[in-house]
Amino acid sequence: MATGRAKTPARMEDLSVLPLFFRLKGKAVLISGASDAAAWKAELMAATGADVTVFLGREAADEALLALEADGRVRLSGADWSAAGWTAFELALGDCVDEEEAQAFRARAKAEGVPVNVIDKPDYCDFQFGSIVNRSPVVVGISTDGAAPILGQAIRRRIETLLPKSLKGWAGLAAGLRDGVNARLKPGGQRRAFWEHFVDLSFSGTSGPDDGAADRLLVRATQIATAPQTGSVTLVGAGPGDPELLTLKAMRALQSADVILFDDLIAPEILELARREAKRMLVGKRGGRTSCRQEDINRMMLDLARAGKRVVRLKSGDPSVFGRSGEEITALRHAGIPVSVIPGITAASALAAGTTTSLTHRDCAQSVRFVTGHSKKGALPEDIDWRAIADPTTTTMFYMGGRTAGEIATRLIAEGLSPETPVLIASNISRPDERRWHGTLASLGRGMAEIGHDNPVLFGVGRVFAKTVAVSDRQALLPRYLKEVRPLPATVYNNSR
Repeated sequence: MATGRAKTPARMEDLSVLPLFFRLKGKAVLISGASDAAAWKAELMAATGADVTVFLGREAADEALLALEADGRVRLSGADWSAAGWTAFELALGDCVDEEEAQAFRARAKAEGVPVNVIDKPDYCDFQFGSIVNRSPVVVGISTDGAAPILGQAIRRRIETLLPKSLKGWAGLAAGLRDGVNARLKPGGQRRAFWEHFVDLSFSGTSGPDDGAADRLLVRATQIATAPQTGSVTLVGAGPGDPELLTLKAMRALQSADVILFDDLIAPEILELARREAKRMLVGKRGGRTSCRQEDINRMMLDLARAGKRVVRLKSGDPSVFGRSGEEITALRHAGIPVSVIPGITAASALAAGTTTSLTHRDCAQSVRFVTGHSKKGALPEDIDWRAIADPTTTTMFYMGGRTAGEIATRLIAEGLSPETPVLIASNISRPDERRWHGTLASLGRGMAEIGHDNPVLFGVGRVFAKTVAVSDRQALLPRYLKEVRPLPATVYNNSR
């Protein structure tokens, strides 16, 4: 029996609507209606440079429409839209009073071959208006396909906080530089390197380009054209798993990468944020499992960078905390490859935030330590100063200690740390399937057996976790308490009469 061809994964998921951007400068647009909604659409069309005519019919114009006419931005006509000559118009927008008028307006537009939008009646619309973030010539449009306008507005507010107001000036400068850059740089890697540098400048501060920015950027383009084409490597911290904990700088690195070498602990949702054209290569290293050798990873980074690629080495957590970044940085520097590091939120910080725990609470701990739970050989490291770690005034976070947890507890107790010292274990920190276990140092081995160590696991030892336990207990009791509390009689709190 013949088997069908494997389905190629789509580069783009299904779209409910296709976002398009119309150039309307100097184009004629017909608007029908005298309401505030019609006035807003007229102002929006006028902002694009369109030649806007508003047909009022027998209605009196809204004050906003009169102001637009006074400013010379629109023309008002007392005629009805049905009497207009539609052949000159590129778009038609109608604020129709009822279904009958909406049907007639759409029918006329379709007969004339004009794209139509009937305000607040999506069934009669060829196109929709979404929320807009305006940094023109940068314009961001947001659509929820009419399902949740409030959500679209909330998304717009979020994007507004991410895009500096100065982006308008940088985008205008980009348009003026394009011809000069294209004349100096070859398509592909050179131009991409220049524009990535340009983007870094655009987002590096709150001020727009100064008077000398264009000249400096063209000098940079000439330098790129004459310099040997060498790639670079950026070690990027992906955090513990939640995509929302990724830094903005990490996002920009993912969006500019040619190749991404990622650990198998990286959440798929984070990879979805990367540049779609980037090649993705799994180089996972997991204790007790078949993994890529560090030497092979180093060689891959060198080969790709020497070929002129912008390489992102995407690591879970923070690259500088038990991420083997030292070995990779050394190999790259010895080969003369530019290397940089973008920090990520380490698992200990994410766990502290998720449990609202202060790792250095003044009443409990004067310091915090991050300690590895296994050596290169997979066993407990032999050079740990257990006497120093068994300090009751220190919070100690053990990474990669799932298989050695019982031995760690034994060593700490032997050095004098109380068996009743609070312990918190967590796996898959910040992810939907995160699991936690509270207990004492004496029961650490049992707790680890319950949590398991097939997934990324971290545990903390110290008095600060006693507060975490207390909070957790109160939260567990709260639903029962609320269920048992009876509401007050209406006569007690409804005294407005």
